[in-house]
Amino acid sequence: MAVFGVLAFALGLLGLISPDTLLVMLGFEVLDTRPPGDYTLVYMAASSMAAVNMGVYYVFAASANYTPFFRWTVPFRLVTFAVFTTLVLTGAAPGEFFGVGLWEGLGALITGFALWREGNLLPARQSVNA
Repeated sequence: MAVFGVLAFALGLLGLISPDTLLVMLGFEVLDTRPPGDYTLVYMAASSMAAVNMGVYYVFAASANYTPFFRWTVPFRLVTFAVFTTLVLTGAAPGEFFGVGLWEGLGALITGFALWREGNLLPARQSVNA
């Protein structure tokens, strides 16, 4: 979790500092000039800031060993994998973008496996004393 957090933070910073570099990494075309109404750089700043925040959340959750947070990430990262992969398969996103989906999908499976192996995949049931 901490490694994912650090990477998300670093890539988010990269997107804030050099959005064109991140666009190239993701396989998107970088334009010399942007036409009116093109909000690519605004979107890059917003998604990069979200990645910075998410990176911090992951690092803090890892440092606190906050298992419920780890559990929550598994299904949502699998959904992200499905959505991003669909974007590539339908031609809405370039092939390089599949790496983002793959990162999310593998991260979810690795996290889920680690939780299962530690006996923490499912939350413990609370007994009710009446």
